[in-house]
Amino acid sequence: MRLVSFISPAGQPSFGTVEGSYILDAGAILKNRFADLKQVLAADAINELKGAGERVSFDTVTLLPPIPSPDKILCVGLNYLSHIKETGRDKPKHPSIFTRYPSSLVGHQTPLVRPQASDEFDYEGELAVIIGKPGRHIDEASAMDHIAGYTCVNEGSIRDYQIHTTQFWPGKSFESSGSIGPWIVTADEVGDITKQTLTTRVDGNVVQHTGLDDLAISIPEMIAYISTVTTLQPGDVIATGTPGGVGKFRKPQLYLQPGMEVEVEITGIGMLRNGIINEHIPHVEQPVATQQQVG
Repeated sequence: MRLVSFISPAGQPSFGTVEGSYILDAGAILKNRFADLKQVLAADAINELKGAGERVSFDTVTLLPPIPSPDKILCVGLNYLSHIKETGRDKPKHPSIFTRYPSSLVGHQTPLVRPQASDEFDYEGELAVIIGKPGRHIDEASAMDHIAGYTCVNEGSIRDYQIHTTQFWPGKSFESSGSIGPWIVTADEVGDITKQTLTTRVDGNVVQHTGLDDLAISIPEMIAYISTVTTLQPGDVIATGTPGGVGKFRKPQLYLQPGMEVEVEITGIGMLRNGIINEHIPHVEQPVATQQQVG
């Protein structure tokens, strides 16, 4: 199944499943039980969505991040051998983990915002794992049982802010700088995720292309490590890292500009597409000083 969150034609947030070129609006009939897909996952009720709801055309909705308000968004850096090589680093012994906030991610076809603070807005095509079953101290052998499904991520990065210190967070958390979606494909439908291929395109040109078997630290290893630290909850997002080919290390460098379009496509899952716009900071008028204020 493909699970999706969206704003309905009536302007209401909802969720459902994808059926061909339509969405089945399961949220409209299940809203008294589930507020969103995170609650559906927590109740282990994915199967209740199958065939539920009236058809809604994709053209009439706005897609949201599949899990609009996850408890955690955990990102693993430097986790493809090709990307490790281009950065000149050694293969890590442990996953390099940082966090993002929900406000930093938008859905499919919603523009990414290039911040005014930097000219170094980079793309990162990634696979994201969506947790379905909660757990702490999960062992590698059972880690895949905790996965609800997979989706695509463009982990947009503001490179100069990323390297201001050794902590990646500032460069990874600008509002609306990344995207996720368009939907979650359930793990049973994808099968062996390591057999899939990730491709990133900028304005139609391939800039990243690799098999998901190039991960330096495997998905079970990530889940085991992270769950040693914190309890993974249904709806939690783990972005698993980006392959080689990011704009920072290309010659010449390739940074995103307004009017460009980025696609992240993973076989067996789908394609995430977003345009780029500039950040707009409203001008704030300063009050005019009166004679009394001036003195």
